[in-house]
Amino acid sequence: MPSQLLVDYLSRCKVPFELLQHPVAYTAPEVAEAAHIQGACFAKAVMVKIADELAMVVIPAHFHLEPALLSDAFDGRRVRLAVEREFRHRFPRCETGAMPPIGHLYGVASYMAPVFDERADIAFNAGTHTEIIRMAFADFRRLSHADMLDVGVLPPLAGPAATSAHRRAALGR
Repeated sequence: MPSQLLVDYLSRCKVPFELLQHPVAYTAPEVAEAAHIQGACFAKAVMVKIADELAMVVIPAHFHLEPALLSDAFDGRRVRLAVEREFRHRFPRCETGAMPPIGHLYGVASYMAPVFDERADIAFNAGTHTEIIRMAFADFRRLSHADMLDVGVLPPLAGPAATSAHRRAALGR
């Protein structure tokens, strides 16, 4: 069953959306594949700690965060990936790892990488490992209340060597 909080919010805002079922999947790329959604159109919520504050960063399924680079967006404050025990209680009635990427519904600050196609639909977890929501990106952007980030997000690359080279380039080394 999808997050009732999410469904009620979208309904109250009178935003058209589809609730889609898919086979059980746990990682964002697996969910996108199981639901037959392009990874670039599937938003995943990556939980981070900025200093001691929990926050959510919304990125496409196949992208990665680089906390050291992300720190620049937050005035040099320490940024690290959060561990499940630090955030699962913030998303009641959601399966851990299937949180919808609309942080303000759960009292969490949200940030988004400006890499999504604004003319396309976007899909994201609906609170379970078997359901997603699909809606217009413009509606998602408006309702997510996410601030845009322009650093700390890495596109997919082929293998560890490419990732290391990309990180060195992004760090100016």
